[in-house]
Amino acid sequence: MAIRSEQSHQAILDATMRMLDADHPDSLTVQKLSIERIAREAGVSKTTIYRWWPSKAAVIIDTFLENHIARTPIREDIPALDALRVHIESLAQVYSGHEGRLIAQLVAECQYDSSTMEVFKDRFWRSRAAATRALIERAVDEGALRRDIDPEVIAELLYSPLYFRLLFAVGPLDEETLRQLMTGALNGVALPV
Repeated sequence: MAIRSEQSHQAILDATMRMLDADHPDSLTVQKLSIERIAREAGVSKTTIYRWWPSKAAVIIDTFLENHIARTPIREDIPALDALRVHIESLAQVYSGHEGRLIAQLVAECQYDSSTMEVFKDRFWRSRAAATRALIERAVDEGALRRDIDPEVIAELLYSPLYFRLLFAVGPLDEETLRQLMTGALNGVALPV
C-alpha cells in the first residue's frame, strides 16, 4: 500500500473510531453512522472507502479489530489453560467499557442485516473462533481439559456468559463474577487433578 493510501486507510479507521467513541461530543451509534459521515470526517471520498471495504459494517468491524486483537491476546508463551484465563479476563475487561457497547451494537445490527452478519462472522468471529479452538485443543493436549468434550462446546461454555451479560446487561463483568463463571465452566470440562 502506498504511503498516501496508508494515510487514507488509517484516516478512515481513526474517523470511524472517533465517531463511535462515547466520549466524543458528536458520537454516533453503529446504526446512525454512515459511509457518507465516515468519508466526510476522514476527508476522503466514498469511493476511497469502498476501495477497501464493501460496507459500513466492514469498516466498523475493522476499526474495532484494530485494537481488539492486541487487547485480548491469545498467548502462546504460557500453559494453555492460563492463556485461556488471560484471554477471557482481558475480553471481559475490554467488553466492560466502550468496546463492549460497540460489539453489542454490531451484534444488534447483525440481527436485521444478513450481510452485516456475514461480514461480522467473516472478519471477526471465524478468526477468533479458530484461534480459541486451537488454544482449547492445546489445553486438551497438555492434559488440562477433557478430550471427550468438543472444543467448540468448551468455547461456548466460556464465552456465552460474557456475551449474555454484555447483550442483556443482566450484571457486571467484574473480576469476582468472571472468576465464578470461569470456575463453574472449567470445573465441568477440566481433567481431575
